[in-house]
Amino acid sequence: MNKSSYFIVGKHPVIEALKNNNRKVLKLFLTEESKKTIHRVSPKKNLIKDLKVFFKTKKELDNYCKNENILHQGFVAEVEKLEYIELKSFIRKNNKLNLACLAGATDPRNIGSIIRSASAFNIDGLIVRERDFPATSKLMYKAASGGTEHLNIFIVSNINSTLKSLRENNFWIYGFDGSGNKDLKEIKWEGNNVLVFGSEGYGMKKHTEKYLDFTIKIEINNKIESLNLSNSASIVFHHINSNKK
Repeated sequence: MNKSSYFIVGKHPVIEALKNNNRKVLKLFLTEESKKTIHRVSPKKNLIKDLKVFFKTKKELDNYCKNENILHQGFVAEVEKLEYIELKSFIRKNNKLNLACLAGATDPRNIGSIIRSASAFNIDGLIVRERDFPATSKLMYKAASGGTEHLNIFIVSNINSTLKSLRENNFWIYGFDGSGNKDLKEIKWEGNNVLVFGSEGYGMKKHTEKYLDFTIKIEINNKIESLNLSNSASIVFHHINSNKK
């Protein structure tokens, strides 16, 4: 294993990494059954051609995720990091964008789930702070279920300065909070939008609120106090995707 590589585990994360021409897979560790699965999902293209493939038992593969509470499903890969796109150049070349932004989320499972939903509902990219983003986390990749291979992820050093810059570049900035002053269904979602979600425990920080144009709430009944961060994001992404013009 070299300094720039790391391991991902699970059927969907590994298979989607194999399909991604921009992802360099260094080594593949499979059971005999998982090799058959790869050929079943891609009968016309040999995804493991020219790769270093090592066949292991399920028990041997357990060693790659023994410290995390996740299942490898017979799939482990050593991969190199993707080349991340620069946000400034991306927004110059595209318009009518819906970008998600995580302002404080740190849990790898939540971040992975948000990546999965954002990919599934055609969100154009995810903005994350470098020090909060678990770029090599097996938990995140497993929760994302292959979504990391399909979503533009923009890694920035400072969320607030990024939001300020996006406002100056004709983006509407929407923060999602249970005490928001507008309902999700009231917004037309036209033009360029940034969808900002706070941390798992504390929500939106006061300093970040200064850079929001609106705070938005998702209406729920009074039996439940609030929604999980990744559940809230999924609802927002689905709603916006369903209302695209």
